[in-house]
Amino acid sequence: MAERLVFLTGHLARSRLEKLLAGLGDTEFEWEIVDIGVKVAALMTEEIIKRRLTLPEGAGRVILPGRYRGELERLSAHFNVPFLRGPDEIADLPAFLGRAGEPPDLSRHDMRIFAEIVDAPMLSVAGLLARANVLRTAGADVIDIGCLPETPFPLLGEAVRALKAEGFAVSVDSASLDELKIGAQAGADYLLSLTEHTLPLVLDFPVTPVLIPSVPGDLDSLGRAIEAAQKAGIAFIADPVLDPIHFGFAQSIGRFIETRRRWPEIELLMGTGNLTELTDADSSGVTALLAGLCSELSVRNVLTVHVSPHTVRTVEEHDVARRILFAARNDGALPRSYHAGLLQVHDRKPYAATIEDIEALAGSVRDANFRIMTAQDGIHIFNNKGHAVATDAFELFSGLGVEKDGAHAFYLGAELMKAEIAWRLGKRYAQDEPLAWGVAAPAPETDRTRLAEAGHTLRAKKEGS
Repeated sequence: MAERLVFLTGHLARSRLEKLLAGLGDTEFEWEIVDIGVKVAALMTEEIIKRRLTLPEGAGRVILPGRYRGELERLSAHFNVPFLRGPDEIADLPAFLGRAGEPPDLSRHDMRIFAEIVDAPMLSVAGLLARANVLRTAGADVIDIGCLPETPFPLLGEAVRALKAEGFAVSVDSASLDELKIGAQAGADYLLSLTEHTLPLVLDFPVTPVLIPSVPGDLDSLGRAIEAAQKAGIAFIADPVLDPIHFGFAQSIGRFIETRRRWPEIELLMGTGNLTELTDADSSGVTALLAGLCSELSVRNVLTVHVSPHTVRTVEEHDVARRILFAARNDGALPRSYHAGLLQVHDRKPYAATIEDIEALAGSVRDANFRIMTAQDGIHIFNNKGHAVATDAFELFSGLGVEKDGAHAFYLGAELMKAEIAWRLGKRYAQDEPLAWGVAAPAPETDRTRLAEAGHTLRAKKEGS
């Protein structure tokens, strides 16, 4: 017997929801819509649902709008039927249902992130620990202590020991054999980077070397280092070295492909900073592409670096990229619709409603509260007194009639500018919600911004007056 899904909604969304569900055609489930008796579905409360809802016979699950903020567990216990929170927008419901209400599993990955602290010699041990904790929270697995040429680092050994005492995996990254030896003696887990000539340094220490060619681009020299490590029984990671664009980038990709062909089973590392740092492009797209290459070639280690301000979220980007690529590879699928963390500037579905949907909604509004939405033709603002559309937020303000209401004018001005930014970039806009920037910016800690709360307060006062 097909599962019976019950969708709770309000007056304004019912017809659109019914049209969308009917348009799905044959489904593996039966469905029924229950209008809970409020105008806007987001206004329903736990008490309203408990008081007004009579579940249809045979209901299997109840789907609530994504903006419902109550406790689902209490409703599930009260009705003895699972309650689920659906997507914020009706337009996203087909994708939600296509995954049977379950989000993709992004808990797994097979890629280790080395996060380099490039100015480590300039920091105190306490400063290094603080930076390392930030990087670990962002997703780093190994803290890479970057040593600087001709820069003394008297605290190197102490820094390694302090990080290890706090439970960090540590690598030391230096061109100086003396610094690499200090790092190994202090208990570092990895040394970056050794060649066929410097490999003997690790023979006396339980440390994993990252091997590179002794001559840039020479895979034969890398091969000799690999063979020497294998003969000595040393665990190692090989790095053919990714070069910047116009300085050997294409050839370096070829080296990674050839390295994997010659040595199908060895561990590889790719330093992505030569692309993310040295290309004036949003790093999320660059990271996604390189993570895809790593996924296809089974490169299970990446070295990230943040020097340029535009790569400030590079560890977070690598973290979400490795999870998306792992899930997509296991599913035999394209890396689409798994997570929006790398869609930072544009959204795949920027408009939650069509122009026709907005016009129908605007025609049904019976109160003075302003609704703001975006569609392909621009920014829509409407209430029971009218409906205006523009591509410039400033064009709309003169017709709102809020010149003498400073708080309301401020709220609408801020919302309209947010809507314009979203419309110009092709991002999803939802009134009273912050714009989503993926992992490029920390998500707000609350579901509503202070500005949105002010807007709700203003509307509540108007409705109560």
